[in-house]
Amino acid sequence: MSESKSTTVELRLPTRLGYEKVAMSTAASLAKLMGFPESRIEDLKTALAEACINAIEHGNRLNEKLSVGVVLQAGPDELEVKVIDDGTGIKSQPAKPDIDRKMHGEEDPRGMGMFLIQALVDKAEWVAGSEGKSSYVRLVIRLDNEVG
Repeated sequence: MSESKSTTVELRLPTRLGYEKVAMSTAASLAKLMGFPESRIEDLKTALAEACINAIEHGNRLNEKLSVGVVLQAGPDELEVKVIDDGTGIKSQPAKPDIDRKMHGEEDPRGMGMFLIQALVDKAEWVAGSEGKSSYVRLVIRLDNEVG
């Protein structure tokens, strides 16, 4: 990759579960070209899958007339990923789930995706859509940062 240039790859996915795998494969290929280690590529794939599934289920509410946008922006030392849907977005940043309560069946086992995303990437931000604008989640994973 050139030091000064960034590379952009854009995808438009159907609002159907399973198509998050297309985004995962594309992001993994780009991250590999950038020189990311395999462990960070796996983190990226998991975080991106969660973000795409959230966009399909919650953002677009499984409405197959809508699509999910994925924009990958490769810079010299980081990869930024935006997952865009037609929902209104979330109104606040996610709260940390009570994992013990979930494990003991006292809370719905679902609802850990946003927490998981935050744990796997260097930066995650959720931007709510306003009138006529789409919502998106922005993920950043840096080349020089080993998580976990």
